Amino acid sequence: MYYQVIPTKIFRQDLHALESLLTYSFPEKLKPGQIVLIPLGKSIIPGIIHHSTTPPQEQSFQIKTINSVLPLPPIPTHLLRAATWLSEYYFTPLPLIANLLLPKGITRERRKKAPISPLDVDTHSTIIPLNSSQQAALTVLENIKSHTKLLHGITGSGKTNLYLTLVMKEFQKQRSSIILVPEISLTSQLVQQFQFYFPNSVITIHSKQTEATRHQIWQRIIKSTAPLIIIGPRSALFSPLNNLGLIIIDEAHDPAYYQDNPPRYSTLRLASFIANTKNIDCVYGTATPLIEDFYLAQKNHAYVPLSQKAKETAITPDLHLIDLRDSVSFSKNRYFSDPLIKKITQNLDQHQQTLIFHNRRGSAPLTICDQCGWQALCPNCLLPLTLHSDKFKLICHTCGHEEIVPKVCPVCQHSSIIHKGFGTKLLESELKKLFKTAHIARFDADNTTDSSLNHLYADLKSGAIDILIGTQLLTKGLDLPKLATVGIVQADGGLSLPDYSSEERSFHLLTQVIGRVGRGHLSEASVFIQTFQPDHPIIHFAMQNDYAGAYQYLIQKRQQAHFPPYYYLAKLYITQKTEQTAIRKIRKLYSLLRPLKGVYLSAPTPAFHEFSPSGYTWQIVLKSLSRQNILSAIKAVHTFPNMKYIIDPPSLL
Repeated sequence: MYYQVIPTKIFRQDLHALESLLTYSFPEKLKPGQIVLIPLGKSIIPGIIHHSTTPPQEQSFQIKTINSVLPLPPIPTHLLRAATWLSEYYFTPLPLIANLLLPKGITRERRKKAPISPLDVDTHSTIIPLNSSQQAALTVLENIKSHTKLLHGITGSGKTNLYLTLVMKEFQKQRSSIILVPEISLTSQLVQQFQFYFPNSVITIHSKQTEATRHQIWQRIIKSTAPLIIIGPRSALFSPLNNLGLIIIDEAHDPAYYQDNPPRYSTLRLASFIANTKNIDCVYGTATPLIEDFYLAQKNHAYVPLSQKAKETAITPDLHLIDLRDSVSFSKNRYFSDPLIKKITQNLDQHQQTLIFHNRRGSAPLTICDQCGWQALCPNCLLPLTLHSDKFKLICHTCGHEEIVPKVCPVCQHSSIIHKGFGTKLLESELKKLFKTAHIARFDADNTTDSSLNHLYADLKSGAIDILIGTQLLTKGLDLPKLATVGIVQADGGLSLPDYSSEERSFHLLTQVIGRVGRGHLSEASVFIQTFQPDHPIIHFAMQNDYAGAYQYLIQKRQQAHFPPYYYLAKLYITQKTEQTAIRKIRKLYSLLRPLKGVYLSAPTPAFHEFSPSGYTWQIVLKSLSRQNILSAIKAVHTFPNMKYIIDPPSLL
């Protein structure tokens, strides 16, 4: 018998999609999805049976035999179909995608651990009752014909309670659910809630687990006949559940749901495909839907509003807009306005917490000589190095390069080296000067181990921390009962980036940060928004929690500039050791693309991060009313030397 097999290793760089399948023979009948070991070159590698086939009519090569079949159940059909779809939709080799379906080290013998206790399918069958707004949303959800449904719930509306109800309904039908989250490290609240209602049936998956642990979890899932609740980031969508009944994507607007290294894909689009394939529901839950998702939900009549706060005690915080250009408002400190300092002082007296938000790590993002203008740049990326004053080192936030801070300018030998701009570490030191007895904690990508996160959240909940400083990690679903005030140090930080989605991302971020307060725990709440652009529409939409206004403002700009959801996009780029070579090759690529019909081309331009350790990158942006035209254009030039591409890029930076 003959089989088409997906290898887990690319054997030819110029092959894509179903061309990546290989033919093997085996004397026994095998099912699609079965995991086998196959010879490829001089190696024996895992492969996945795609389908049975007939031997080629003209056999110009010897058909090899499958070495062995691993003693595991087949990969579920919906994942096999998802792999094929991903390969065709994103024009990506199947072997790359096959590695998403299998755990690393699948052929290794693992040291046996204590047996996992048997699954307890008994549950606390009664959830927290839904309020009238949640019940209305549930009714609408259940009546929508489309399998993909957008649950637009404002911050504090109790989306989690709806998730619990939906999961319970599936669990009672003996069907499993997948709940995707952007950051597994910030989901202890969610996991605890589900573990209470589904003891011994909740499995968490994340990248910080060891290879052996992930392998054991994967085997437990694929062999399970009882319903499970899987909670994890985007990779959890590939959990090999045979009885999947529901997919929930929490904080569905988050950029973490796009995998930006090969194989690139949108988790939201993949989840929708799986839902359609299995005839089940996929719910996008978010307070700030992506423009494209809101557009599609309205078009498909799959929009579910949840506009009422879950707690009757929830309040609208007092909002204060502060112009960073007004020096009178900054008489005590250059980073924190006088009204914000006064409010922090009051919070300390009343044993309430303050959150200071700034989306930039480190102490200062620019180190320059004020005599000759020399600037400390990363030797790999040619990007500004950030001062980390606690280590007194200059660090590149792109590649991780570190070096000591020079005492004199390496160009003019002058000693007047200055550091400009500010990050979370500098804000921490400034706050310690202002509030000497306060307990201050910083939370950003420099201090996010699992143990530190758990301790941090426990200290926040208990009130042991007075002032918390952090970046966008703090915006993802934290519910802090003693938080009274949010201070946004520079609200317009991302508004001016040259990207079609920069304003949208800024609106999401500001809305989510503001939504950390006023959730019903305290009788008063306040937000201080410091900005150089106090009249910018996005800042006002975020302050008013006006998603409809932001959507109309952004969708009109998208339509005028030919961006999604009205046009499909692709980015083609070439990286070379010298800029001249990159320019010469991108111009040659441009000349090959120009004759193609139905595709609009940008002029060849340098990438936003033009220089990296790999060399110089230049790019061309493709736009079309037809996604098929985009794919056809890429297929026409995909063998062009050194050319890479991103289809449906969420950002052009």
